[in-house]
Amino acid sequence: MPFEYVDEIAMADVAFKARGETLEEMFIASADATMNTMVAALESIEARQSRHIEIRSEALDMLLFNLLQEIIFFKDAQQLLLRIQTIQITSSHGEFVATATARGEPIAPDRHEMIVDVKAVTLHRFLVQQTRRGWEAFVVLDI
Repeated sequence: MPFEYVDEIAMADVAFKARGETLEEMFIASADATMNTMVAALESIEARQSRHIEIRSEALDMLLFNLLQEIIFFKDAQQLLLRIQTIQITSSHGEFVATATARGEPIAPDRHEMIVDVKAVTLHRFLVQQTRRGWEAFVVLDI
């Protein structure tokens, strides 16, 4: 599994570490960990609807932060559970751009076992770094 949950960070938070050989794999793992915090079984989310997501930031860590906030926004504003299917990350003129395709469906209580409601991504201990093995992120979610 390309992500793991970390205990004892804070009482009203959930923390996880996500990794990938590539930056894109780590972004997808982070998005899956965020969604899996809310939904017990990721495989219960069917790809019935698609959303195009484009995020820009001058900092790579804030690019991930904003992407995770975006999937939380879709859950809150449109009651959509989305998983990132593909993502491309580019850099040009001092700006990072993430272009992603997310697929999912509206929350269906009879099929989606909801665990907790993630309110937001926090900046507490937020980290994106390149390692010898690829890319890693540390993320704390406010629940």
